[in-house]
Amino acid sequence: MQELFNFFLSQYQNSPTSFIVLEFIAFIFGIASVWYAKKENILVYPTGLIATIITVYLLYKAEYFGDMMMNFYYSVMSIYGWWNWSRKKDGEYVVPISRTNLKEKWIGFILFLLTMAVTYLVYSYSGTTIETENYIDIFTSGVFFTAMWYMANKKIENWTLWIFADIITVPLYAYRGLGMLSLQYLIFTILAIQGYLAWKKT
Repeated sequence: MQELFNFFLSQYQNSPTSFIVLEFIAFIFGIASVWYAKKENILVYPTGLIATIITVYLLYKAEYFGDMMMNFYYSVMSIYGWWNWSRKKDGEYVVPISRTNLKEKWIGFILFLLTMAVTYLVYSYSGTTIETENYIDIFTSGVFFTAMWYMANKKIENWTLWIFADIITVPLYAYRGLGMLSLQYLIFTILAIQGYLAWKKT
């Protein structure tokens, strides 16, 4: 038990108090955002924006540029998703929950490839030595990018991608010693499974 306790807290021993507070706020709002997404509640976006903007800053300071870029994209896509989910015509919401068609699957695949390419370039130009964990980060960045786009358009496949990438990210952050983020993505995985089941019923 002591080892588990140390795993989650040791990384914060030399961290400024402000960073710890910011990460905790991002942790809470990140979980709230996924919870609201599961409920198909528009609050997914304002809560998500708070979490991602804070996370962009923290990841920039930690020099995890791939993850930072993804969270910056989440911030931009949250604004688009907020607008898209809010649209109404004749008193009815324009964007219902649906499955992707063939064209949208191809768009998602292209976004996946482009994101991996851009993330790789970000690492290269930042001077970071690209190791195995960075390649995993590049891959999951592509998956998360596509998942966010699908979510903004209420495509049920977004949950499948979140689940897949979250499962990979849990041990990745644990390996990096980022216990709080590893725990967060474990919770994300559970909520994403619940979200998929809830949207599937709809």
